[in-house]
Amino acid sequence: MDNTVKNLIGIKESIKTHLNKLEINTNPKIIAVSKTFKIERILPLIEHGHIDFGENKVQEASEKWTEIKKINSNISLHMIGKLQTNKVKFAVQIFDYIHSVDSEKLAKKIVDEQNKINKKIKIFLQVNIGNEDQKSGISKNDVSSMVLYCKEIGLDLIGLMCIPPVDINPEKYFKEMSMLNQSSGFTELSMGMSSDYLMAVKHLSTYVRIGSSIFGRRF
Repeated sequence: MDNTVKNLIGIKESIKTHLNKLEINTNPKIIAVSKTFKIERILPLIEHGHIDFGENKVQEASEKWTEIKKINSNISLHMIGKLQTNKVKFAVQIFDYIHSVDSEKLAKKIVDEQNKINKKIKIFLQVNIGNEDQKSGISKNDVSSMVLYCKEIGLDLIGLMCIPPVDINPEKYFKEMSMLNQSSGFTELSMGMSSDYLMAVKHLSTYVRIGSSIFGRRF
């Protein structure tokens, strides 16, 4: 068995055990963050039956996944990086989920482009939960108005996403995001990475984005 598959199985078991102890009845999806890794490194996971993968660059995703998705139509590809409006046309062709919508302009562009190809992308709004100047995402105070706008233009908005500040215990941010997500009427929540996914699922994350704990370090 390939190490990536062993790692994935171990992560699934750790999440299941953790949630059982907390008596939380959810089944979070694991997005295997395959950015920068060649498809040969990813194939064992596909052959194992894993279907959720994350990329952060449109061109890399298109080159890597177009043919694979034709063969494996059940694969869901997640855009987890910052998306520029001039790349949206190509992004909607390859991605099934976009986790990083952070402006009305981007939201409208996605609607326009996906309508041209009769496709409905599932969308997460990225929230700048730590109010960090260097990070993308909408302000907490703008969530309700942005949710309303996205629904008005016909975006398939399914939840919120965040990347908490580094080098700070993320629990208070995860707790705040969970409450914000619920008050916004969503059940899907995208948060948690290799270093903090167990804490994220404790606060009802339904999509965790895990790279290094599955594939190893990037060089």
